[in-house]
Amino acid sequence: MMSGGQQVIVLNQNTKRESGRKVQLGNAAAAKAIADVIRTCLGPRSMLKMLMDPMGGIVMTNDGNAILREIMVEHPAAKSMIEIARTQDEEVGDGTTSVIILAGEMLAVAAPFLEQQVHPTVVIGAFRQALEDLLDVLRDKVSVKVDVTNRDEMLKIIKSCVGTKFIKKWSDLACQIALDATATVSLEDGDRREIDIKRYAKVEKIPGGAIEDSEVLKGVMFNKDVTHPKMKRRIESPRILLLDCSLEYKKGESQTNIEISKEEDFGQILAMEEEYIQQICSDIIAVKPDLVITEKGVSDLAQHFLVKAGISVIRRVRKTDNNRIARAVGATVINRTDEIKDEDIGNGCGLFEIRKFGDEYFTFLEKCTDPKACTILLRGASKDILNEVERNLQDAMNVARNVMIDGRLVAGGGACEMALAQALNEKAKSITGVQQWPYRAVARALEVIPRTLIQNCGASIIRTLTALRVCITLTECITLTERIALIALCVSVTLTSLRVCITLTECIALIALRVSVTLTALRVCITLTECIALIALRVSVTLTALRVCITLTECIALTALRAKHAVENNLTWGIDGDTGSIVDMNEYGVWEAFSVKAQTFKTAIETAILLLKIDDIVSGTKKQGGGGGGGQEGGDQ
Repeated sequence: MMSGGQQVIVLNQNTKRESGRKVQLGNAAAAKAIADVIRTCLGPRSMLKMLMDPMGGIVMTNDGNAILREIMVEHPAAKSMIEIARTQDEEVGDGTTSVIILAGEMLAVAAPFLEQQVHPTVVIGAFRQALEDLLDVLRDKVSVKVDVTNRDEMLKIIKSCVGTKFIKKWSDLACQIALDATATVSLEDGDRREIDIKRYAKVEKIPGGAIEDSEVLKGVMFNKDVTHPKMKRRIESPRILLLDCSLEYKKGESQTNIEISKEEDFGQILAMEEEYIQQICSDIIAVKPDLVITEKGVSDLAQHFLVKAGISVIRRVRKTDNNRIARAVGATVINRTDEIKDEDIGNGCGLFEIRKFGDEYFTFLEKCTDPKACTILLRGASKDILNEVERNLQDAMNVARNVMIDGRLVAGGGACEMALAQALNEKAKSITGVQQWPYRAVARALEVIPRTLIQNCGASIIRTLTALRVCITLTECITLTERIALIALCVSVTLTSLRVCITLTECIALIALRVSVTLTALRVCITLTECIALIALRVSVTLTALRVCITLTECIALTALRAKHAVENNLTWGIDGDTGSIVDMNEYGVWEAFSVKAQTFKTAIETAILLLKIDDIVSGTKKQGGGGGGGQEGGDQ
């Protein structure tokens, strides 16, 4: 409205606008909804999702990126959440499910502050500070170095990734395949190491056989056969020539017309074509190759000349396959036959063979001396199983690549997140003002990973994490007998401790929250009853902790895990995703790549910050017909 009362229309009447807190809370709700879709896909006891695409195809997977890629959503914040799964997959190749769950939880813990009229910039500032502190702690205190040349250690790391996938039943085989393939394509140039899995580690899926028949070839294979039935199908130690030009008479770029005025001219044209083909075949025969592979076509006349020379030919190979062959056999891809030199021939292959699987013929170039490219041959019962195994193997290879490039690890099973949450809670004590509470909220949000692991394994959550939180500095102050007694008491809360609580509410809070037992208090405990009473009375109940606990079971579980991480340098205690029990990941052998975790935290928190900055959504509906209107036609703007 203007001062004179006249209404001014700025936006097109077909445009819908939402602004203010409603938008921010809506974004948080949409992000939480997307996270809830794939929450059950985290951990070794994860569930699969069955998705149908518009063409009727079926996808069965627990890979976060693959699931969200098939889901059609309308809300713009939900689309942003799907985008971050793709970004995570392209950047580090793993952690797509974790990043979605964590981003959704970050926005969920921010929502109460928005409802209490805390300005979004305050929340954003606290989130940014928490992200910086979190990455520093992760790099300096939580991560550990690993020897990437130790094969056993590398297999343990990859097994942690495979353990949450469909192929965990064949985890030993999958780990061997992933590590062998990644090590094969690794290329070192001084201090620089390049590992290009996407281009040079190709997965070939052939339905039939068993998964145990899968292997990494010391070379490459592709779905092609020789062009002439009389060409050799098996050659040992072949000389291989790779071409990027056609072995046929050149044609015009578009439609070409030739006018012939005399009968002899047609014969002259045929002679010129034959002469050209004979010339390029002579150039090839001169370097004495055993096998010629070209990306273009091969004419019948060229096949005739090459068969007479005892040379096998494979045509119309994809450029990506040709590049992999070049790296595997040590050849150079040639664009012109008159430029072929003897050093361009590949001599690194030990065996060329054509094999038949079902109705298809496959070319194998195996037993290469120093291959820098490889093919993973997958066998399985059906295409659906093979597709899921391929997705799992890609994640495993990416983990191996990440560790080879940056040889640092963090403990898995939620231990890393709990250690960071403990560090942020300690750091929050030095922060003054309103920013302290959003800062603490980041620590709460990190606990969603161990909490989800406990939920998904279907174990008794109450008795697992309680044991972790309640065990505090027992190493120096108590004898072995007292330590065992205290841990036993804290795990199973007896009726004596419950009687101390005046009401049921106090009882739930007592079980749920941190137990702070000092060395002096522990020495005062003379009898078992006094010990229980002291632990019960020292509980500090806070509103923040109550909000974290969705159910009583989760509350007790997370309390135990927090207490375990309250001990200095106790950074590797986490959740066994199979049983739900509390284990030391250092002994259990579950580790994750530092680069994957760091990217997960950065992507999740930065996405939450981005969505919190939005206070206006303007969407337009497509107008029927053309012309008119002051607004812009089209879809969402």
